[in-house]
Amino acid sequence: MAEGKLKALVVDDDPLVLELVERSISRYGFEVVTTRAALGVANLLRTEQPDIVLLDVNIPALSGDRILGVVRQFAGPDTLFILYSSMDESKLRELVRASGADGYIPKGVTGPELALKLSGLHHKRMANRPTPPAARGESVLQRDVAAPQSQSTTAQVSMASR
Repeated sequence: MAEGKLKALVVDDDPLVLELVERSISRYGFEVVTTRAALGVANLLRTEQPDIVLLDVNIPALSGDRILGVVRQFAGPDTLFILYSSMDESKLRELVRASGADGYIPKGVTGPELALKLSGLHHKRMANRPTPPAARGESVLQRDVAAPQSQSTTAQVSMASR
């Protein structure tokens, strides 16, 4: 995230949609990277490190749900993958479940509403993220030493040290 801005990677084969989304959400504080090519998404994930990836479902060469299956491994653990489509919402919900996407937004959503939905999804992800022990001011060793010795605690300590 650059200077407190959320970074969005938008993948769509339609240059007009890319332009509309870029102009819409950049006005609301997003840094936006766009691409029409499904084949360059993995490299963009590594180099740009976006917070959110907005994927068109209907790209002829490789649909957004299939792109997701190939490129998720190149994204950071907190990167959200959102399917973006004009297809029926019930089909879109099913596609989200089947592909492992983090959500969907219908293509009719633009401008401030799109920016708000993307920001809301990101903030919800960050709020639900577990806080690592070091961020809470404790080390793993401090926590483990202070824990009462029991069989389940020992199992947890063994798992954590791997």
